Amino acid sequence: MIRLACFGAGRIGRVHALNAAAQPGVILTCLADPVASPEREALAAQTGASITDPDSIFADERIDGIIIASSTDSHAELLLRAAETGKAVFCEKPISLDMALTQEVTRRIEASGIPCMLGFQRRYDCSFRALRDRIASGVSGPLEQVVMFSRDPAPPPRSYVETSGGMFRDSSIHDVDMARFLLDEPIASVYAAGSCLISPEIGAAGDVDSVMITLVSASGRQAQIIACRRGPMGYDQRLEALCANEVLSVGNQPQSTLSITSAEGMLSAPPENYFIERFAQAYRDEMAAFVALIRDGTPPLAGIRDGYEAQRLVEAALQSAKTGQVVRLEGGA
Repeated sequence: MIRLACFGAGRIGRVHALNAAAQPGVILTCLADPVASPEREALAAQTGASITDPDSIFADERIDGIIIASSTDSHAELLLRAAETGKAVFCEKPISLDMALTQEVTRRIEASGIPCMLGFQRRYDCSFRALRDRIASGVSGPLEQVVMFSRDPAPPPRSYVETSGGMFRDSSIHDVDMARFLLDEPIASVYAAGSCLISPEIGAAGDVDSVMITLVSASGRQAQIIACRRGPMGYDQRLEALCANEVLSVGNQPQSTLSITSAEGMLSAPPENYFIERFAQAYRDEMAAFVALIRDGTPPLAGIRDGYEAQRLVEAALQSAKTGQVVRLEGGA
């Protein structure tokens, strides 16, 4: 029996806690969240976990692994404590908003040898994985260009923006990670532009709400990321991969497959509401992969190094957007 503890009882903490508790052969023993709330109490009751504190979790040798789904500013410390106590860890992105600390945490996690997985759930989405597997099979021919569209249904409140790290670090990190996942070679340069076109509140917080990022790999292949904080159609997640023999596409996932056709035209359901609904299957498969990492040593699709490299790219994109210059990378991201 694998025993897990979860840090964080908020939106993503709830997703991971419920998915962990539903895994065969797994007990979610503890839940840690400093904010006492009806939601925390309800999640503990629903999963059978006891509410406790971080010190008790790290001191409990019976706990095999931890899930870090707490606020971003807590990630680094919890990762380091996991390394010190030898517990397997699943951590939501980013590792830290401080790049020097991100590098230090990555080094210490790797030196400790503990099983560690980063929460890039798009790698576990069945459509994105099928696209990547087809490219890897060779039937599509070499991948040449990738274009991604990533649009939220509506802008987040200013209070969220002020603590999230901003659009590049908070949202676009998923897109650059997917670019790395598909291109599968070092990124040589990054060019980005960011504007505030949608929400004056986001601009007042010092952030942007509309970005374009161009990544060029070591061999010259290209990835273009087009993202904003408002999609008129709703949550908009699309990807197109241009290969030598084929063009591969992943479209939006509709809320329903029902379509209605009449003399006036055709109506179809809108995309899933937001990332929790759109990637529900990916989150379940991601947690199953964390359990497999602990139980069998099966390598995850995203480890601590992937978290570091994705953040290195968004930091380069942020620098490029501020300076208007291409950022060239050494050592490959």
